[in-house]
Amino acid sequence: MKDGQVLHINPDGLPKNPAFTNVIVVTGQAKTIYIGGQDAVDASGTIIGKGDIKQQTEQVLANLQTALKAGGAELEHIVKWNVYVVQGQDIQKGFEAFQQIWGRRPDPPAITFMFVSGLGNPDFLVEMDAIAVVPQQ
Repeated sequence: MKDGQVLHINPDGLPKNPAFTNVIVVTGQAKTIYIGGQDAVDASGTIIGKGDIKQQTEQVLANLQTALKAGGAELEHIVKWNVYVVQGQDIQKGFEAFQQIWGRRPDPPAITFMFVSGLGNPDFLVEMDAIAVVPQQ
């Protein structure tokens, strides 16, 4: 069997942006990890950063990294991200926290960003879910 491969494509005719990839194709043997919506809570369920989207984004990303590790993956294995932000939030502060953690990794995932009227708890300002693919040798 062919080794697993993840190909990031930004085809002509679509806008190119260093923050996301337009098309990701997975072929061959690979492990796929689906991570449900992560919110700004610690392991005990305490909400972190009430009223602060930057702190909440940092906690959400920490939770995502914990989930990825449990599945045998890292941030760079994420191929699809859904980001939900409560309307009225300063997304620049959340984006700054995201950039600090994501850094300058090549091949960003495909991303869908949505403003929503609310999340599962009124204190949550941001939620993210993700799909990661780890090619198998």
